[in-house]
Amino acid sequence: MRVDRTRVARDQLTLRRLIAITLAVAVSLLVSLSTHAALPSDLIPGPTSATLPVPTPKHWVWINDFVFPHMADGMAYLVDGDSGRYLGTLSTGYSFGRLVLPRDGKVIYSPETYFSRGTRGTRTDVVTLYDPATLGVVGEIPIPPKRSSNVPMMGNAVLTDDDRFLLIYNFNPGASVSVVDTASRQFVGEIETPGCALIYPTGPRTFFTVCGDGGALVVELDDKGAAAQSRRTEPLFDVEHDPVTEKAVRVADTWYFVSYDGRIYPVRSDKAGLMVGKPWWLTSEVERSQGWRPGGLQQLAVDTGNNRLYAIMHQGTRDTHKDPGKDIWVYDLATTQRVQTIATRDLAGSIQLSTDSQPLLYSIFIESNKLDVYDPSTGKLLRTVDTIGTTPTLLVAP
Repeated sequence: MRVDRTRVARDQLTLRRLIAITLAVAVSLLVSLSTHAALPSDLIPGPTSATLPVPTPKHWVWINDFVFPHMADGMAYLVDGDSGRYLGTLSTGYSFGRLVLPRDGKVIYSPETYFSRGTRGTRTDVVTLYDPATLGVVGEIPIPPKRSSNVPMMGNAVLTDDDRFLLIYNFNPGASVSVVDTASRQFVGEIETPGCALIYPTGPRTFFTVCGDGGALVVELDDKGAAAQSRRTEPLFDVEHDPVTEKAVRVADTWYFVSYDGRIYPVRSDKAGLMVGKPWWLTSEVERSQGWRPGGLQQLAVDTGNNRLYAIMHQGTRDTHKDPGKDIWVYDLATTQRVQTIATRDLAGSIQLSTDSQPLLYSIFIESNKLDVYDPSTGKLLRTVDTIGTTPTLLVAP
């Protein structure tokens, strides 16, 4: 084989030139970086932190995110409803439901689930305690590893009316309620609730769960969080002909349940127990014939100060009770009459109102990652906050 010595020499010269150019560029970059590194420190922004006010302002709202595409990484986002400003995030573990906020606003409770290998391995359930000022973790309370993993519902975790006990619904596959003493910050016991699901508080030491036959299991706690007594009621609802959803809302001593067809059942609690008041319709006969009914993941909300009930409405068949809508109908609970209709700009799947005397109305939809904020007195859209979470589910207001 004959070698072209001239071509080899030319190629070697070209290679040396490329190496020289590369070294020159590298030196130039190093000089540039060293020059920037020498900039005065006051020109280089560093990490910052802020302390949030406690208690949380009434117009701030928590958007809870189940994160369906990767359920091991639940999230909760805090937004200022007045400005639309994003304020912070909590990482809340697998199959996240929602945050639970006590009335004094001094801590945030979050029932959470984790696995030792991320998506598998040993399961650990805890109630994580967060500081509302810094959003940092201030403690954990271990609970039995059987917290119910279901589509997020407000009744999965609640506080008794005096905030003394945190109650968490379990399903594993038996139904029960874990009781956490918020004073001692310890798990104190488990109450069996066979055939009955979710939790609806009715006082400092009482709650009920809804049972498969349409009745309820009423439980009274003692001062240590154990079940002092419990009893089953007769059916409160007709589960065959007019089944209700679990998405009830409360005003004072009355829980308002709504059926798939749009009939409201007021369930009142007093010393004598639970009683169902006279049912009433969200819709007229004509509207029912047109298919109007409530729907959504968090389809009802209440303004307790003005005694108003808000319902997401859409047109569909009975099996569309989880579908979103672009209409919110408002009712006077004293007269049971519709007093207002709000047309939303975007589909609404969950709604909530702030708890002050001049409330804001919040709206989200699980298939859209934006929060809409309305003036409920006029129905006017005040602002939209884009890119909030992945699959936002429930709204929780302080």
